[in-house]
Amino acid sequence: MNRRKFLQSTAAIATVSIAAGAAFNKTVAQINQNNNSEDNMILLTNGTGWAGVNKTAEELTKGIYGIDAMIEGINMVELEPKIRSVGYGGWPNILGVMEFDGGVMDGTTRRVGSVGALKHTYHAAQLAKAVMTELNHVMVTGDGADRLAAEIGLPKVDTLMENSKEVWLQKIKDLLSPEEFEKFPDIPLAPLNSLITDPEKVRDTTVFMCKDNNQGIHAATSTSGWGWKYPGRLGDSPIAGAGFYADSRYGAAACTHTGEMAIRASTSRTIILAMKLGYSLDDAVKLAIEEVSELETGFIGPLVIHAIDNKGGHKVVSYNLDKPGNYWFWKPSMSKPEQRESEMV
Repeated sequence: MNRRKFLQSTAAIATVSIAAGAAFNKTVAQINQNNNSEDNMILLTNGTGWAGVNKTAEELTKGIYGIDAMIEGINMVELEPKIRSVGYGGWPNILGVMEFDGGVMDGTTRRVGSVGALKHTYHAAQLAKAVMTELNHVMVTGDGADRLAAEIGLPKVDTLMENSKEVWLQKIKDLLSPEEFEKFPDIPLAPLNSLITDPEKVRDTTVFMCKDNNQGIHAATSTSGWGWKYPGRLGDSPIAGAGFYADSRYGAAACTHTGEMAIRASTSRTIILAMKLGYSLDDAVKLAIEEVSELETGFIGPLVIHAIDNKGGHKVVSYNLDKPGNYWFWKPSMSKPEQRESEMV
């Protein structure tokens, strides 16, 4: 499958009849009315989801709404200090300040909520849901995000772990001359952008996606972002269509690692739109990889794509990495979530 075929398919959609258009707009309940298998409910999360995947699976089994079930699991990921790319265990920006991003999308209504540059709580997915349900907006960032967190009762906490602070400060001292360090942070920061990176080179958002027992397909993300990033940087995690997207008629997708690439290629939306146009899950992901591979300038790095379809299928691929990554998969017939390896592309 290539982009030319994709564009031809897009053009064809514009000429479909009214009857065909009506078929596209069937409700999720109608689409799934003949599929009552318990295994039509699924859960997929990337490797960092280990701290919360069991909790989310448990909540889904109870019949909990998918976004709420995923938030229960993501809250546990955000609290786990061993996970160095999300929540309390994450790395700060270049000024030593934590900034968290996250998003949620209800695939049945296609309502979205997201937050960026959140400083005083690390529960980004939970707050993103509040944006979706409490505001007439899609994205809230910075001071506004922290204000909303307080309004919904999330306590203001010190989000910078002491170990992270020590490592960050030592790195700044090693990188700068004594004169520069004395003036820091009142020095140009942009030249440092490519010189400094977190010690574990982590750019791994937590992404969850599921089909719940109402056949709603939903997605949720949370991250502390790129370690030592320029202040205020937003990756793909809070951007619907880039870092995550869900549509209960077709499936869901989400990305980890180099978010700038997913933003430039609209990776998650590409996958869902391709499935709407009749592509299989495998071919939709291939198309998204093709789009990313055509990027030749700017920062180029690894990208991991996670996707599910409305038939219970899933696919996880690692692009521009030297070894497979891990992810977690669950469906009700399984005794517990299983850790598996991504495909290499």
